Amino acid sequence: MHKEEFHLKFFMCVIESRQLGRTPQRTAGEASTSDLLIRKPPPETYDLKETMDDPHTMEGIPVLENEWIMTHEEHHAAKTLGVGKAIAVLTSGGDAQGMNAAVRAVVRVGIFTGARVFFVHEGYQGLVDGGDHIREATWESVSMMLQLGGTVIGSARCKDFREREGRLRAAHNLVKRGITNLCVIGGDGSLTGADTFRSEWSGLLSDLQKEGKITPEEARKSSYLNIVGLVGSIDNDFCGTDMTIGTDSALHRIIEIVDAITTTAQSHQRTFVLEVMGRHCGYLALVTSLSCGADWVFIPECPPDDDWEEHLCRRLSETRTRGSRLNIIIVAEGAIDKNGKPITSEDVKNLVVKRLGYDTRVTVLGHVQRGGTPSAFDRILGSRMGVEAVMALLEGTPDTPACVVSLSGNQAVRLPLMECVQVTKDVTKAMNEKKFDEALKLRGRSFMNNWEVYKLLAHVRPPVSKAGLHTVAVMNVGAPAAGMNAAVRSTVRIGLIQGNRVLVVHDGFEGLAKGQIEEAGWSYVGGWTGQGGSKLGTKRTLPKKNLEQISASITKFNIQGLVIIGGFEAYTGGLELMEGRKQYDELCIPFVIIPATVSNNVPGSDFSVGADTALNTICTTCDRIKQSAAGTKRRVFIIETMGGYCGYLATMAGLAAGADAAYIFEEPFTIRDLQANVEHLVQKMKTTVKRGLVLRNEKCNENYTTDFIFNLYSEEGKGIFDSRKNVLGHMQQGGSPTPFDRNFATKMGAKAMNWMTGKIKESYRNGRIFANTPDSGCVLGMRKRALVFQPVTELKDQTDFEHRIPKEQWWLKLRPILKILAKYEIDLDTSEHAHLEHISRKRSGEVPV
Repeated sequence: MHKEEFHLKFFMCVIESRQLGRTPQRTAGEASTSDLLIRKPPPETYDLKETMDDPHTMEGIPVLENEWIMTHEEHHAAKTLGVGKAIAVLTSGGDAQGMNAAVRAVVRVGIFTGARVFFVHEGYQGLVDGGDHIREATWESVSMMLQLGGTVIGSARCKDFREREGRLRAAHNLVKRGITNLCVIGGDGSLTGADTFRSEWSGLLSDLQKEGKITPEEARKSSYLNIVGLVGSIDNDFCGTDMTIGTDSALHRIIEIVDAITTTAQSHQRTFVLEVMGRHCGYLALVTSLSCGADWVFIPECPPDDDWEEHLCRRLSETRTRGSRLNIIIVAEGAIDKNGKPITSEDVKNLVVKRLGYDTRVTVLGHVQRGGTPSAFDRILGSRMGVEAVMALLEGTPDTPACVVSLSGNQAVRLPLMECVQVTKDVTKAMNEKKFDEALKLRGRSFMNNWEVYKLLAHVRPPVSKAGLHTVAVMNVGAPAAGMNAAVRSTVRIGLIQGNRVLVVHDGFEGLAKGQIEEAGWSYVGGWTGQGGSKLGTKRTLPKKNLEQISASITKFNIQGLVIIGGFEAYTGGLELMEGRKQYDELCIPFVIIPATVSNNVPGSDFSVGADTALNTICTTCDRIKQSAAGTKRRVFIIETMGGYCGYLATMAGLAAGADAAYIFEEPFTIRDLQANVEHLVQKMKTTVKRGLVLRNEKCNENYTTDFIFNLYSEEGKGIFDSRKNVLGHMQQGGSPTPFDRNFATKMGAKAMNWMTGKIKESYRNGRIFANTPDSGCVLGMRKRALVFQPVTELKDQTDFEHRIPKEQWWLKLRPILKILAKYEIDLDTSEHAHLEHISRKRSGEVPV
C-alpha cells in the first residue's frame, strides 16, 4: 500500500469511527490500552522471569490482544496507593545538578498515587521554621525544572536541626500538615540527620502532646515517620551507590574545562595543574584523569609513594620525550601524602617549575563544578531514584528501617541508610588512621578498578623490546560513535604494557581484507581520549564476502587476536567470523567485541560506548527547543531521533527532556494512540504549561512517519497549538565524548585486552594459536551489575536480526515512568521495584566496572 493511500485510509477510519461513535472517550491525559503497562498472568501460568519483561521484546509471547490486561479494580488500586498520605521533599547540604529531576519525580509520582506532596524550602531550616517554607506542590509547579541546575526549592546548612529543640519544631510542622513521609535529598550528613529525626519521632510526639501543641488524634495519625534518602552530592563520596546525583554533571563541567585547557597547553607546550573538588573523596579527580588521559592524579584515598616527586618528574619528562606538547596533572582538593600532609596544586606547580623548568599554570575549578545544566545521566538517575523513593515511602511500615535508594549497575536498590553512612564514615576513619588500602577497599571494587586502570595507563612503563609477546589487531566497525577512540587508545596502551605487538586496522573489515594495517606505538594514540568519531576510520562492510582476503591478511601480519570496537555490524561480523572458521583455519583466533554505537542495540550489553554522548546531544537540543516553545506558547515540537529500530535514544531522551510522548518500534502504537496523544496535548494547553515535546524514533513505524505525525498534529491542533518538526540526524553521532563514554570505553578497552592476552595464551598449541571454541569469540558487555564476556554464538537466540535489536531490552521497563511524569493515566508496575538489601552483601557481590 502506498503511503498516500495509507494516509487517506487513516483519515477515513478516523472520520468513520467518529461518525459511528466508536472513538473511545477519555478524560484529560488518559492513555489508550496500548499506553498501559501490560501485565501478564500470575507466575503459575507464566514463567516468573517473563512476568517482569515487556511483552514486545520477547519472541513467542502472546500478542497484545491476547495479553491479560489488568482489571479496572487493580488499576484503581495502583492509583490510590497514596490516598490519605502526605509526602514532604527537601534538599539539604551542598547542591548538586539533578536534584530538581528527583524533586520533580517525587512530586509527580506522589500526586499520581493520590498522595499530597509538599515542598520544604531551604532544607532542614525550612522544616524547622515552617510557615510558607512548607508548601503544597502541584503538577505544574515542577514544570520546566528538569533542565535546571542546583535546587529550585533551595538548600541550607541548618544548625537549629542539630539541636533537639529544632527537631521538635520540625516535628510539629509536619504533624500539623499530616506529613508522615519524608524524602531527603542530600549527602551523608543530611541523611544522618534524617535518621536521627526518625529515631526520636515517638519522643518528639510525646513532648508535643504534653505541651499541648498537638492533639492525641494528631499524634495517633502521625504515629510513625517514614524516611527515604536520595544521595545528592557531586563528590560521589557515599558508599553503597555507584553514582550519586550530580556526579556525572560535575564531570561534564570538569571535562569541558580540561578540553579547553588542553588546546592552549598544546599551543605553548605548557603543564597544567588542575584542582578539582573532593575533600574526602577522589572520585572526580580519578575519573577525570581517566577521561582526559592525565599524566598524574593525586587523590586522598591513595597517597603517592615517598619518592613521588622523582617519579612524577620522570613521568612528565618521558611524556615530552615521546613527542607530547603538554602535561596535565589532576589534584583533588583533599590530596595528601602518606604522612597526612596536604599536597596542594601550588606545591605541585612549584615542584615542576623547580625541577623541570616547564612553563606551568594552576587552574582551580571551584564551584563551577556544581553549576550548569544537569547531564542526561543525572536527569534520568534523579527521575528513577525519585520514583523509587515514593514507592519505598508508601510501602513503608513502622518496622521498615530508613533506607537510601541507590544505583548498582543499571539497577535501583534500597539499602539501610545507616549501614551506608557507617561505611562512608569508615572510609574517612581509615584515612585518618593512615590505613589507605582499607579506605580504597571500602570505596568499592568499581573505585578500585578505576584506580588499577589509571595506574596501568599512567605509571607503568611499556617494555622497551619491540619483539612483542603476541600480535593483536584493533579495529572499528559500523557507524562512528563518540568514545571509539578512547577504547582504541586504552586497548593499544594496555596491549603494549603487557608486552604485545599491537596493530591498528583502518576502515573496518574492508581495511582488514585490503591489508590497511599498521603497527601502533605508545604515542600513536596520544590525545585520542577526548576526540569524537573514529580516527581509524570505520565502515559497515561485513566480512563474509572477503573471508579469503581477511584470512590472508591475518597470516601476512601474524595477527593472533582481534579486538573489534563497533555496533551491530561488529556483532554480525563476529558471527560471520565464527562461521568462517569452518572454512579457514586462519580465522581460528580469539576475538572480542566492544559495543560502540549511538543506537545501543548490541545484544549482550545494556550499554554501548557512544550512546551517552548521543543522549546528551539530544537533551541539549530538546532543552533549547522547549525554551523556544515556552517563549512562543502553545507550540508542540516533534523531534526525530536516530537508533534504527531501537528506541533507546527516544525513550531515554524523552525521560531526560520531559517529553509528552516517545514513539518507538518496540512498543507498537495505533491510530487511536496518536489521537489520544493529540487530545492529551489539547488538554495540556488549557493549563499554565503551554508547550509540548514529542520524540519519534526514526524507524518506529514505516507508515506513521515524522511528516505524517507532524501533519496530524498540525491538523488536529488547529486553533489550539502550532506544530514544528526537527530531524536531528547525524549530529547525534558527532561531538566530543562525554565523561561517561570516555571512562566506560577506557575500562572496556583495558578489560578486553586483559581477556585477549589470557585467551591467546590459553589457545597456544603446537607452536601456533588455534581457537575454535565458542568462548573464543565474545561480546564484552555490561549486564545489570557486571561486565561479562558472552560468546557471540550464544547471543544469537537473543537477537532479532531483522530489526537489528536484542529481543529483551532493560530500558523498556522505564517507559511507564516517562508516561506517568507526562501525566498519562497508566499503571505503575511494581514487579521490579527494589527490595531492601544490605550493603555488605551488595559490596561482596559487586563486580568491578
